[in-house]
Amino acid sequence: MTDDTTGEFPSPPLTFDDREGRTITVQSYDHERECEALTAMYEAFDSADRAQGIPPTTTDRITDWLDAITGSGTVNVVAWHGDDPVGHATLVPDDEDRVAELAIFVLQAYQSSGIGTRLVEALLGAGREAGFERVWLTVERWNDPAITLYEKMGFRPTDTESFEHEMELQLAQTDSTG
Repeated sequence: MTDDTTGEFPSPPLTFDDREGRTITVQSYDHERECEALTAMYEAFDSADRAQGIPPTTTDRITDWLDAITGSGTVNVVAWHGDDPVGHATLVPDDEDRVAELAIFVLQAYQSSGIGTRLVEALLGAGREAGFERVWLTVERWNDPAITLYEKMGFRPTDTESFEHEMELQLAQTDSTG
């Protein structure tokens, strides 16, 4: 585990123009109002962009998966282009107190335009506000664009020996006085 804490991250909502000139808004996810739209985004997800078995491929499995990763104690942000979700990032609490796993998904047509960076920044800002102190993730070792993004955010490798590359980020200084 690293001891370095990161800098400040903005909290949602935030609006910006991506590298393609599209106006994107990143906001906290509202499961009751936005589940159907987010399910449709995942139904349109390119199979080449699925990693580690996620997102699932059928509507029923997507709905069950979204219920699990957007439930109590999780933190979720969605990137919107107009009325369409184009990206989603989530922090799912780990078994350890104040530790969460990060996952991010951006539709292929919106990748490499800066949306992933802003999604992660907003998610980490919301995660810090929710009290998370440490965030970890796994990424396939061949996914250089994602690894570069995570390193830019301050993530550091913790396990590079397996098929998946594990990284973590210290969001807040832990209280060592216990």
